[in-house]
Amino acid sequence: MILQRNSLIRNSLCFPAFRSALYTMELKAFFTSQAASSLQEMFEPSSSSVYEENADINWDELGFSLRPTDYMYTMKCSKDENFSQGELNRYGNIELSPSSGVLNYGQGLFEGLKAYRRVDGSILLFRPEENAQRMKMGAERMCMPSPSINQFVNAVKETVLANKRWVPPPGKGSLYLRPLLIGTGPVLGLAPSPDYTFLIYASPVANYFKEGFAPLSLLIDNEFHRSTPGGTGHVKTISNYAPVLKPQSQAKNRGFSDVLYLDSVQKKYLEEVSSCNIFLVKGNTILSPATQGTILAGITRKSIIDLARDIGYQVIVQKCCLT
Repeated sequence: MILQRNSLIRNSLCFPAFRSALYTMELKAFFTSQAASSLQEMFEPSSSSVYEENADINWDELGFSLRPTDYMYTMKCSKDENFSQGELNRYGNIELSPSSGVLNYGQGLFEGLKAYRRVDGSILLFRPEENAQRMKMGAERMCMPSPSINQFVNAVKETVLANKRWVPPPGKGSLYLRPLLIGTGPVLGLAPSPDYTFLIYASPVANYFKEGFAPLSLLIDNEFHRSTPGGTGHVKTISNYAPVLKPQSQAKNRGFSDVLYLDSVQKKYLEEVSSCNIFLVKGNTILSPATQGTILAGITRKSIIDLARDIGYQVIVQKCCLT
């Protein structure tokens, strides 16, 4: 399977609502209604008038941009302590010390997950415990305390329920949830922050890429690199994302949708796109680059691998060489 550097990747399928990109040599979508079996149901509507509570926006014009909702969730703790009781507050600005760890040294993590509305009005979450576990792993790497799995999931549920009028109708999008874990205490020398804040805010969104479910054009770049061995490419730290803005911008100026990065050592192994994992699909075989400490282990990636195997695909996880 040969792809050319700095060339257009054709016939790619992207599933941005579930955080994954697919490059296919034979177009064949498999991630459809099976996803529903993995969704966690949150609550049943108390009446048939649930849609009357929807926010007054045109759902057909929804894109992937911030639309502030009503409430956000916050929970705080100090270094060497555990998070305890959080609370919902009206969405708004937060106060930070100019010397906070997140502002000075980038000590922060974020997650991204979505809530979906079903036809009967109930609301579903997609595997929030996986996001919670990934944040815990990232927090250990970044020397930060983290919420427990239950604290994380319950905070997500509370945030969704408080903003349920912003969950789009079925087929119109989803409510995107952005959990953040940041070092908010003051620190001057390079050291872990003394205080931390966990917060979640929400925004209704449509597809991440403007192309929607249409094929994407990805530029394979061997000049810039998203991560390096021994670094933080395998965790969702905020410091992983600003460095890709320049190559991403350059690619978009050339008419591409995004950048597909190669490994930083040999510059021949496919890794991931700026904000999603990638799969290579040919016939009944699906190839996924092995994470190996430089690729973020996406929750959708894991789900697609599980679903694909369940429905008969041969899934291979290994280094993907670009020759």
